[in-house]
Amino acid sequence: MSSLAKNYKRRKISFKKGKGSFLYSSKGIKYLDFVQGIAVNSLGHSNPDLNKALLSQSKKVWHVSNAFEIPESERLAKRLTKNTFADYVIFQNSGAEAIEAAIKVARKFFYSKNKPFKNRILCIKNSFHGRTLAAIHASGSKKMTEGFGPKIPGFDHFKFGDHNALKKSITKKTAAIMIEPILGEGGIKVIPSWCLKELRKICDQKRILLIIDEVQSGIGRSGKFFAFEYSGIKPDIVPIAKGIGGGFPLGAVLMNKKVAKVMTPGSHGSTFGGNPLAMQIGNAVLDQILKKKFLKKVQKTSKYFLNSLKNIQKDYPQIIKEVRGIGLLIGIQLYSNQSLFIKKLEQNKLLTIRAAENVVRILPPLNVKKSELDMSLKIIKKVCQEF
Repeated sequence: MSSLAKNYKRRKISFKKGKGSFLYSSKGIKYLDFVQGIAVNSLGHSNPDLNKALLSQSKKVWHVSNAFEIPESERLAKRLTKNTFADYVIFQNSGAEAIEAAIKVARKFFYSKNKPFKNRILCIKNSFHGRTLAAIHASGSKKMTEGFGPKIPGFDHFKFGDHNALKKSITKKTAAIMIEPILGEGGIKVIPSWCLKELRKICDQKRILLIIDEVQSGIGRSGKFFAFEYSGIKPDIVPIAKGIGGGFPLGAVLMNKKVAKVMTPGSHGSTFGGNPLAMQIGNAVLDQILKKKFLKKVQKTSKYFLNSLKNIQKDYPQIIKEVRGIGLLIGIQLYSNQSLFIKKLEQNKLLTIRAAENVVRILPPLNVKKSELDMSLKIIKKVCQEF
């Protein structure tokens, strides 16, 4: 009998080894893993460059308090700011922590301007920003918040795609709008570039901040370093995690100079945030993501994969309602029986995971091979034939 709490509904399968796009179960069965820790293993399992960075740093120093300078942290922050909109970075250990920090930054910004009443964050209803108390109330999902009262105040919501409701929801108390550019848990719903441009315009007009949650969509997952880059806008605050650690716990909040200046000593901290071990791995991830042709290859891979999936949809229109996504953050929306479809994929040695709206979420590593994509396409087509 397991001593683990039952807060996860775990599949009856465990793994002893992973390499690249593949996992090997404790029974010796080889699976094509297109979950990758839910977009965490950006460079696949047991990436040799990440292994090398981990082993090398582990022989030097694992952890140092943020009471001291950490060169590995400085290097990663410098590279993130050089290659993005940001001027400053605060390191965390996870996406939920990064979201919490982003909320704090937005509220502290207006507090510093003698406007403490401007503390409310406007979010998309039933979005996903993590599972801490503030994050679940930012999401606004009854399923996620039920039983965890009292309600955390300071969050308002509008329905996805309802632009009038968005505008009406902004009040004199609104500090920021926080959205995912691609709703991951919400069903792989991509917010169009024109919407993001309009959102930036609204925030400028209302003199409020724009927080773009790139925890799942960032670090090359969309084919750009950040998904919002397709729109050409610049947000004020961007929480990141998942892919930046390549499988190691690592998160961060990226900020422009305007908001970062309010984060003075003692305003925020994290015992493990910015530790040398995580920082060295983050730098090793960027060594690959920032290679000249890496993201172009992700875009090319994505185009092939999405077009191939849409061809399967045409062959099985009674099963597949829509193929969604951008980059390698992809969803297949079914008409019904999402769980059964995922189970049958697993029986055919392809691992995927669910999202809302009856969507099968597909998250290959960013360096996935064409032959591996073809293998997955063959399995998906086979399951459609038998479904």
